[in-house]
Amino acid sequence: MTDGPRLAPALEGCTIAIAADRRAGELASALERRGARTFRAPALSILPNEDDADLLARTTELISRPPDIVVVTTGVGLRGWIDAAHENGLAEDLTVALANAQFVARGPKAHGAIQQAGFTADWVAESETSAEVGEYLTSEGVAGLRIAVQHHGAGSDGLDELLRQQGADVVSITVYRWGPPPDPELLRRTVIQAAHGEVDAVLFTSSPGAAEWIRAAERAEILGAIRRRAASARLLLAAVGPITAAPLVDADLRTTLAASGRLGSLVRCVVDHFSSGAAPRLRTAAGTMEMRSGGVVLDGTFVPLSRSGTGVLSELFDAAGDVRSREQIARALPRSGESAHAVEMAVARLREALGGAACIQTVVKRGYRLAVEEES
Repeated sequence: MTDGPRLAPALEGCTIAIAADRRAGELASALERRGARTFRAPALSILPNEDDADLLARTTELISRPPDIVVVTTGVGLRGWIDAAHENGLAEDLTVALANAQFVARGPKAHGAIQQAGFTADWVAESETSAEVGEYLTSEGVAGLRIAVQHHGAGSDGLDELLRQQGADVVSITVYRWGPPPDPELLRRTVIQAAHGEVDAVLFTSSPGAAEWIRAAERAEILGAIRRRAASARLLLAAVGPITAAPLVDADLRTTLAASGRLGSLVRCVVDHFSSGAAPRLRTAAGTMEMRSGGVVLDGTFVPLSRSGTGVLSELFDAAGDVRSREQIARALPRSGESAHAVEMAVARLREALGGAACIQTVVKRGYRLAVEEES
């Protein structure tokens, strides 16, 4: 758990997986202050290019023939480029070469990095997309202009090709690249946990990371289960923006977008999901109920449960008042295939944790059901 002031525990009982490498610590800290348990399972790693021969060659090329326009697509990319120039003794020459260039930013983070580097942004894309940058530049006219485009690890998103078609001389600068996941086994376990209800939310901050996460789910043959949990809102898949969300949407996965492409907005959309009624809830004999991977929220109060208790209650919750057999409930226990006696003991302990027997009803010779009064 991260140190710092603890805010209203809107995420208490939630387990949230962060499928990102860059700035994952900052995101985890903000979520943990709101009561969540987080873990980082990057779908891809970021490989810096400080020693990349191609990056140094492109930088030297721009120093010898300065650009008319510099397009900055990510703040971390521009900072990494300046750092790489420092490491190789080229920073002063690069600053001089860019001094008279027009700077175009793909969003506020890129804008901030431009200012931090000592330059001035002449135009900032409101939508934070490469498409808007391309529309602006082509409307202004780029024929015969030399344009340096700093990219993120996924490449140009078609921007370079568009500008070249319009007659520009484009120099592509890729400061970092996407590499394999730091821990492939952790990634595999994470997608399995998402499918089985052991994770309440998975957060994405890059399109390549989202695409690789989906491939991991396909390899584990559980994408269908994840799709069903996301469709029911039992699993929140949240993305920092529409570009990041595109692979998830293409895979027919229900996805929630942050209001703006910033980490703070991503945190707010997670908090809103679990505190505003967007997550499924049932009115039961024990009170209004919402499931969490670590237990249950009853009338706004979190009740922690054991893994067995959470598994049993989750099975009954998803049934929404229908009967679940002892065999079905046994499969929801941590050790699948438990005996009928183990199911009875798990139900008894669950009833005790929920304050009595009224919430879970025994249906003779059939199994158990949740005493649902009204679905909300």
